[in-house]
Amino acid sequence: MKKKIFVRGPVLSQSGYGEQSRFALRALRSREDLFDIYVQPTAWGKTGWIWEESEFREWMDKRILETQISIQQKQLQPDVSLQITIPNEFEKLCPVNIGYTAGIETDRVAPVWLQKGNDMDKILVVSNHAKNTYANTMAQATNNQTGEVFPYKLETPVEVVWENTPMATEKEEIMEFTPKSDFNFLCVSQMGPRKNLENTIKWFVEEFIDQDVGLILKTNTRGNNRMDLEHTEGVLKLILASYPDRKCNVSLLHGDLSEGQMRALYEHDKIKAMVNISHGEGFGLPLFEAARSGLPIISIGWSGQTDFLYDKFLKVKHELGPVQQQAVWEGVIQADSQWAYADQGSYKMALRQMFKKYDGFVKQAKELQKLVNANFSDEVLFEGFVGQFLEHSSSESWTSEIEDIIKEYE
Repeated sequence: MKKKIFVRGPVLSQSGYGEQSRFALRALRSREDLFDIYVQPTAWGKTGWIWEESEFREWMDKRILETQISIQQKQLQPDVSLQITIPNEFEKLCPVNIGYTAGIETDRVAPVWLQKGNDMDKILVVSNHAKNTYANTMAQATNNQTGEVFPYKLETPVEVVWENTPMATEKEEIMEFTPKSDFNFLCVSQMGPRKNLENTIKWFVEEFIDQDVGLILKTNTRGNNRMDLEHTEGVLKLILASYPDRKCNVSLLHGDLSEGQMRALYEHDKIKAMVNISHGEGFGLPLFEAARSGLPIISIGWSGQTDFLYDKFLKVKHELGPVQQQAVWEGVIQADSQWAYADQGSYKMALRQMFKKYDGFVKQAKELQKLVNANFSDEVLFEGFVGQFLEHSSSESWTSEIEDIIKEYE
């Protein structure tokens, strides 16, 4: 008898959590001999929805429709829930409940994450940084009757399940994309306090102010529309206003791209290296995609991306410091938490080294590419993800049934 898995998450969102949700579905779908999969899509902020037509999208749409019908007819009785979101939204929905989160970019989590996390049977995270941060955070609570203050922490087990994204089999043309310089750095990131784009841009310009070197920014602020494009262009223009006589180029590539277009971007002959000096990453999907594509990488050595960069990247020095006030998100990013601040001089030196000694870093990038493709293949990751569900059951009979099914395939 198959186990009924109820997946709730932003499976149609054009976002990091959207990619994480679709990875979970692809992994579970790889063992439809074990699971009946039900899908309830949720929104993720103001991000757009994926628009590509594919066999996988058709499968998702079918599962979503069948789930909705089952809910309306009050026939849905899942055995396990998989909730892909920030822990604030974790709920007890089924006999077994698994939370799956990514957004841990600081050195501690909010107390509500501990409270909600302890309602789960298991928590899955996408990096060792996230696991260690979640497991090591302590909070304090007060007994309302006695006034006694006592510490508490997460008691629910936390497991790391790495993710990946599908790689397009063919490249697709990016309309009206012609880099001005022959040597270009690439930064793929959304604009916001955590991503540190202002310094990424300013320090690049200051280092190459009198040279024909480019920085391509694949970014937006909140959405893929005309108003967002104009806003993002305005922010970029304001940053660059202090450097009117620069010879280097900073170009904006706005909005969403298809998987084929992203592959074309990473493999473009004028895109030479990836840069990222954000304050922290839950996992760092653009960095992962760049590593998988064999693109040399400049990054800090802290947070989620260290799991797949294997020290085969050009490391920028950093120090931990308090998160900026504008980045505080009550119940998610704590005012008393810290994240990484890239060192200006180290970043500029890394840019210069990449530019001057490029061939050596290409060799390093190819070594990293081999490691990533071996350790983050669908086969390896799907097996690890599915295994998290084989370990959990609400009855001994299910464990026995699963073991019998597995034996048939051995």
